[in-house]
Amino acid sequence: MNEPGQHDNISDTCDDSVQLSENEHGINSPLNTCCDGDLLQRPRVSIRELFETKKRLKICAPMVRYSKIAFRTLVRKYGCDIAFTPMIISDSFVKSIKARDNEFTSHSGDSPLIVQFAAKNAKDLADATELIVPYADGIDLNCGCPQRWAMAEGFGAHLIKHPELVKDMVQQTRSRVQDEDFSVSIKIRLRYNIRDTVNLCQQAEHAGVSWITVHGRTTDQRTEPVNYDDIKVIKDSLSIPVIANGDVKSLQDVDKVCDLTGVNGVMAARAMLKNPAMYAGYEKTPMECIQDWVDIAMQLETPFVCFHHHLIQMRDHISRKAEKKIFNNLTSTEAVLDFLQEKHGIVYNPSRYQLISHHGNWEKKLIV
Repeated sequence: MNEPGQHDNISDTCDDSVQLSENEHGINSPLNTCCDGDLLQRPRVSIRELFETKKRLKICAPMVRYSKIAFRTLVRKYGCDIAFTPMIISDSFVKSIKARDNEFTSHSGDSPLIVQFAAKNAKDLADATELIVPYADGIDLNCGCPQRWAMAEGFGAHLIKHPELVKDMVQQTRSRVQDEDFSVSIKIRLRYNIRDTVNLCQQAEHAGVSWITVHGRTTDQRTEPVNYDDIKVIKDSLSIPVIANGDVKSLQDVDKVCDLTGVNGVMAARAMLKNPAMYAGYEKTPMECIQDWVDIAMQLETPFVCFHHHLIQMRDHISRKAEKKIFNNLTSTEAVLDFLQEKHGIVYNPSRYQLISHHGNWEKKLIV
């Protein structure tokens, strides 16, 4: 097995020849078989039923570069109900097999899973969704990214000013998916006028959106307090589930936010990087979680930069300044593993997890 970082793209480790078929919409998509001929489609987890059976869902947010397969596997072990992929640009995903390999990797236990797309028109979102349907439990349209490049391209928070476009994107995507249990959601930020935000959400609801995540800040706000009042107004204006996002830093915050707003659950991002075990009630990352990360990340051949960055975040509370500097400047997986063994008695144990990773329609068996 290659160590983390040896292959940034796991597809480098095996034959990347893939047979394609053209579907009724003219999209070149891989056939539903993998290298050994087995179907990769898995049973669908109904997000709708999760909302019905669980009082308060705990969700791991989409995070660029970091909410990938290994991290999703880790947080599910510690109370996370639903995990998101990082945001994927829909048109690139549709047009390029290489983009699909790079951006989407999963395994049979990677569920419930929501794939988040950035799109600026209905066709791109619907096309991308059609490709991902067999391998996920839902898709999410990013209507909240406030970064300038995204908004300039017509992605992310640019869309909250165009409720009719969002409505069309949801409608066309919903019409492409036959399985009613497949979730189609959106993640938004607040508009300056709560009436405009409510109008956006109601139009999306009428178009058939399954649920909505609301980040309780506007596009110009970063560290300002989350506007729970507006989130409550949105929740009270809809009949579909609503998830609150922003400044959820502990299990206690889950209850606090749900009590304040009446939402159906919460989504956390930065706090989960610091403490992937947060939803299990841990105030700080336990050593057991760090051990789990090492075993999972190594098993799934996580690239070194990602492997190391997560450990930097998780160890932040247990290291003195001088020790942090040493650890943060390590440059190889071997050096990181040696450090963890010496300081914490953590040793990679390949027998703890038997994981199989796959890219879309062709499977990468990491355990021989």
